[in-house]
Amino acid sequence: MSLINNRNGQQLAVYSFGDIGQPTIIFSNSLGTDHSMWQFQVDQFSKEYFVICYDTRGHGKSTVIENTTITNLAEDVIDILDYFKVEKAHFCGISMGGITGLQLGLEAQQHFYSITIANSAAKIGQEAAWLSRADAVEKEGLADIVSTTHTRWFSHKFDYIHDTVAQKTIQSLSVTSPKGYAESCRALAQADLRDEIAKITVPCLILCGEFDPVTTVIDGEFMQMHIPNSEFAVVEASHLSNIEAANEFNNIFKRFISKY
Repeated sequence: MSLINNRNGQQLAVYSFGDIGQPTIIFSNSLGTDHSMWQFQVDQFSKEYFVICYDTRGHGKSTVIENTTITNLAEDVIDILDYFKVEKAHFCGISMGGITGLQLGLEAQQHFYSITIANSAAKIGQEAAWLSRADAVEKEGLADIVSTTHTRWFSHKFDYIHDTVAQKTIQSLSVTSPKGYAESCRALAQADLRDEIAKITVPCLILCGEFDPVTTVIDGEFMQMHIPNSEFAVVEASHLSNIEAANEFNNIFKRFISKY
């Protein structure tokens, strides 16, 4: 692990795997998780790529930063790449990490060979609901959310209880800073890229979970219709498809990035 400073002097926890001389992939986690949710992807791709994972600000070992926006989350990705002196990379983000990828496609596409947007949307949820959740979490903590999160993250077809990565990911939610979680909720409340994503020209893969109740296949189809150079795929999984359908996710992702 490296603790690096972003452009505002705040610390981000960053983890790297593989040979820095190989092409780079950077993975961005979902709300309430940390870098460890990408273990299945690290295991496969670090053999042929230089893989970077990080804890999104306010998550894991990264600093909680107030007044965070989606633009800030995108800037953190560029700051991490700059730290490693990586001029261009493949980006893959899930949920909150996915909308971060859309922002990167709008603001910094010169830094990317490709952008994969997994289980995400150009607008995730509703502003009022996010703001209400942020306030509740700051006052009451994350216990209520932790107790029901498996119903959103994984489908009934998936034995998450006996999956080590799934259990570690649920545990990462339970130890996430309530303030960090709330700040991300507020960032998502304000993030609406539906009218802008048609400007993205970098190759994009939109990857959806068939059973995802949070960011649906319809959300994915909207992005695919509006992003000119995009591909679309659906896997048999719920919201954390990279864990529930790891092999299928990896195979689709590998085929996509191998073109670029």
